[in-house]
Amino acid sequence: MTGRFSRVLKAIALTASLALAGCHSSGELVVEDGVGISAVRSPCPAVGIPDYTGDITLFNDPDSRDSRQVDVVASMTDVRSTCDSKSAKVKSDVTFRVQARRADARGERDLVLPYFVTVLRGGSAVVTKRVGTVTIHFADGQARAEAMGKGGALVDKAEATLARSVHDRITRKRHAGEADAAVDPLADPDVQEAVGRASFELLVGFQLDDAQLAYNATR
Repeated sequence: MTGRFSRVLKAIALTASLALAGCHSSGELVVEDGVGISAVRSPCPAVGIPDYTGDITLFNDPDSRDSRQVDVVASMTDVRSTCDSKSAKVKSDVTFRVQARRADARGERDLVLPYFVTVLRGGSAVVTKRVGTVTIHFADGQARAEAMGKGGALVDKAEATLARSVHDRITRKRHAGEADAAVDPLADPDVQEAVGRASFELLVGFQLDDAQLAYNATR
């Protein structure tokens, strides 16, 4: 794999869309009848799994990508989060389920899989990153097993809150005939930058090496 391709894949793995938050959920800015924008955003970070990091495939031969050499396939699912934004530090906790399937069900086996929990600011800046492990236990004769993983993060509430001047600029009601009535305030580069700085995401995924990431991106 070329260094350039590796860097591109790593960038993809550490980028998640703000669309992780559902429509009209905390953290979203919504247009209200064309007369202004209603801010319903929250200092709580959006939570999700970045592209290409929610699955991991292990091969009997590490250098092979032949489907006949697949040892274990595991997927991360059922990501859930809680958030407490009452204090100056916004505390978010996330849990997830890892479901694994092995090709050879003979014998008892413990499989340790690494995962990351990272806080992203503005869609690209990594604030913190921690790596943990989740252990999957297979009983003899058992082809499928699962385990729970967890993580958490703290975000400075002041940094995740829009400045009042920016908030007022976005939400100000506009009336027909005004010079800026048809101008989207979010199109202003200064507003975009301010919203980006105040937007945080809590992302979880498998800690993959370059080859594993490339396999997920190209399969």
